[in-house]
Amino acid sequence: MNLDDFHYELPQELIATVPLSKRNSSRLLQLNKKTKSIIHGHFKDLVSLLNNGDMLVLNNTKVLPARLYTKKNTGGNVTLLIEEIINDNSALVMAKANSKLKIPTELNIIGTEIKLQLTRKEDDRFIITSTKPIIEILMSHGHMPLPPYLNRVDTEEDINRYQTVYAKKPGAIAAPTAGLHFDNEILEIIKAKGVNIAYITLHVGSGTFQSVRTQDITQHTMHSEHIEVPENVANLWYETKKRGARVIAVGTTAVRSLESAWDGKRVVATTGKTNLFITPGYKFNTIDALVTNFHLPKSTLLMLVCALGGYDFMMQAYKTSVTEKYRFFSYGDAMFIE
Repeated sequence: MNLDDFHYELPQELIATVPLSKRNSSRLLQLNKKTKSIIHGHFKDLVSLLNNGDMLVLNNTKVLPARLYTKKNTGGNVTLLIEEIINDNSALVMAKANSKLKIPTELNIIGTEIKLQLTRKEDDRFIITSTKPIIEILMSHGHMPLPPYLNRVDTEEDINRYQTVYAKKPGAIAAPTAGLHFDNEILEIIKAKGVNIAYITLHVGSGTFQSVRTQDITQHTMHSEHIEVPENVANLWYETKKRGARVIAVGTTAVRSLESAWDGKRVVATTGKTNLFITPGYKFNTIDALVTNFHLPKSTLLMLVCALGGYDFMMQAYKTSVTEKYRFFSYGDAMFIE
């Protein structure tokens, strides 16, 4: 399939630029691949869609305030997005500047005396170093890395809302947005229903959202991202499937983590890197359903949901969602795909 096959028309006004007042008050589009049914509801309806004994898999990564605004000594602005902290004093970054960056280049964090050094380039990313710990710099001077399509600077509200309520392990540069709809109240209701909640970790990096630049999508290579699938999650997955109950992933990152931990027979404990790229034709081994947001045209995330729900049905569902004026992307509405 070609990149253009995953295009759809989206009016600008349907992009949700701010979160709703309550996390769980978004809409929920319910899709069934077998029956081709499309049901319009609300996110709280998810509780009725889950059964006693089901396994709900959440990504507990925590978003770092990973965007830094800096200046070159010559005065040009350079925006850095910290993608991975390599060690205390160095990190892998994406850099945006008005002109080509030379190596080495010294940068000053705007409004401070803190200096950073761009020391070398790796593909389309850079290595920066500092005499001060990178994590301390981010906690003091970093900004929440809102996606560019929101077209605004981060606010105090984003510190809380661009983060899941169960975020635990720092390391992401973008939120696993399907999880933003859950608050503690709905999680407690789901637990009380007998649904088992499990946590994996995928530190969302540029691999999740980087643009596909090749018409032939098979030529696209994802950047690697860190994943952790603990042994207790692998064991719970096995027990759940043995009972004939369902595994429901919350977000494409949870799907990719479980599928990356598949050894050919079952999910196994896994810690390492994944660059798994899921496109139509992929055979899913680990999940029965998915809770996800609405994704950008021509994105790897849209390709994944088309692989799960079926290309024609999912593209039809997206057109319906535009007609019904659902809210799109990170702060938008959700869908449940069986």
